[in-house]
Amino acid sequence: MTFPVLSVLVLLPLLGAAWILLAPGGEDARAANARVTALVVTLLELALGIALWLTFDTSTAAFQFVERIDLFAPFLSWHLGIDGIALMLIMLSVFLMPFCILASWQSIHTRVPEYMAAFLLMETLMLGVFASLDLFLFYLFFEGGLIPMYLIIGIWGGARRIYASYKFFLYTLLGSVLMLLAMIYMVSVAHTTDIPTLLTFDFAPAAQPWLWLAFFASFAVKMPMWPVHTWLPDAHVEAPTAGSVILAGVLLKLGGYGFVRFSLPMFPQASANLVWIIAVLSVVAVVYTSLVALVQTDMKKLIAYSSIAHMAFVTAGLFVFNTQGIEGGIVMMLSHGLVSGALFLCVGVIYDRLHTREIAAYGGLANFMPRYALFFLLFTMASVGLPATSGFVAEFLVLLGSFGASTWLSAGLTMGIILGAAYMLYLYRRVVFGTQERKEVLAMPDLSGREIAILLPIALAVLWMGVYPTSFMVPLRAPVRNLLARLHGAAPRPENTVVATAAGTRIALSGSAK
Repeated sequence: MTFPVLSVLVLLPLLGAAWILLAPGGEDARAANARVTALVVTLLELALGIALWLTFDTSTAAFQFVERIDLFAPFLSWHLGIDGIALMLIMLSVFLMPFCILASWQSIHTRVPEYMAAFLLMETLMLGVFASLDLFLFYLFFEGGLIPMYLIIGIWGGARRIYASYKFFLYTLLGSVLMLLAMIYMVSVAHTTDIPTLLTFDFAPAAQPWLWLAFFASFAVKMPMWPVHTWLPDAHVEAPTAGSVILAGVLLKLGGYGFVRFSLPMFPQASANLVWIIAVLSVVAVVYTSLVALVQTDMKKLIAYSSIAHMAFVTAGLFVFNTQGIEGGIVMMLSHGLVSGALFLCVGVIYDRLHTREIAAYGGLANFMPRYALFFLLFTMASVGLPATSGFVAEFLVLLGSFGASTWLSAGLTMGIILGAAYMLYLYRRVVFGTQERKEVLAMPDLSGREIAILLPIALAVLWMGVYPTSFMVPLRAPVRNLLARLHGAAPRPENTVVATAAGTRIALSGSAK
């Protein structure tokens, strides 16, 4: 394909945002133009993403659709390209964005053009992260995503939006300062900012742990991992519905993508030696945040803590050094993006009607909102990991991979699954079943046509991934094989077991790359 599809994919939302901000007319006309433009642009992005998927060669791990313009060589190049991992995360991004626009169609009334422009700018920056093949270009996109989300939370958020937006911004920015220093060192040693070249460059064993920790500081906050997770519940609670969808659906995946693209292949020896950090933090996060979710009274905050637990499955899977674990971690990112986004949309549906997220305010919705109860049930079951849903495929693969690495790790993850079923089913029972006597709740209408149009495609995607996961996993296989080949010499082996003690817990990782 000679057409610069990746450049168009990345820059088209930016052009749409510029048109929205510069379009003439009165306030109502500009708001209507902003909504229509944002929807059209995001649908065009979805069409381009589908074209990428249909023309993508799944037999190779090489980067495809490569474009390069040396802007400020050797320091910065407009260098784009994708492999199968980046492709699937791009598809997740372009799939969710139209639903974010539709979810904001009636709920956002102030500064509508600026709101829609912020979402289109967010799409440009997210896609730029996944498509970048230049180290500093990646960093610009990676950090640039803070700005529109900071504005979305800070301007259109809830009562504590200023506190939540500052906390979000400071946590994620400070974590990335160390990564920037590490990047400067890497370029000074390798004499290139080209990511494909850096993926095969062997950094000194003495330097690898420091570089790994510097990148870990950024990616751990982005995911977020325990104990640097506290910004996420506040950000979710205060963000508008569409902001929560894109935050949970895509922005949290930037950290997981960073681990796959940088930490594992560029610093394989450090990844093997420091894997115990990931194992301990993942198990603690799964159990602790699940217990915290059980006692939440706010629906958004409960789902936010659920997201932290599911992201711990991602990190656990990525660092077990086998095919099942790594593929499971990536599929978990895709599944969680769909399911958590849909759950936040479900919360937004009833919040728009009653303007409260308190679980105690609801109950008995199945009696007068049966369509809503059905969709909410499907996404709840997918979050729990019911067979034939995307959540089951992801959790099964991660557990299979983790069991080959450590029985303690798999036991901790299994406990997280049990607790996950407890808090999600408890939430569903309190909101959907029981009796309701409040007149305001009894007067709530069932899903509208627009709301069904939002939830139905996501429901079909969740079922598609659960029934036929191969279609999502085929593009991942070649890059995962390539990653494992890179890790093979450094992966923990039975004859060289990595044993570490942290917080009084002894964890033995004995899996080998397969």
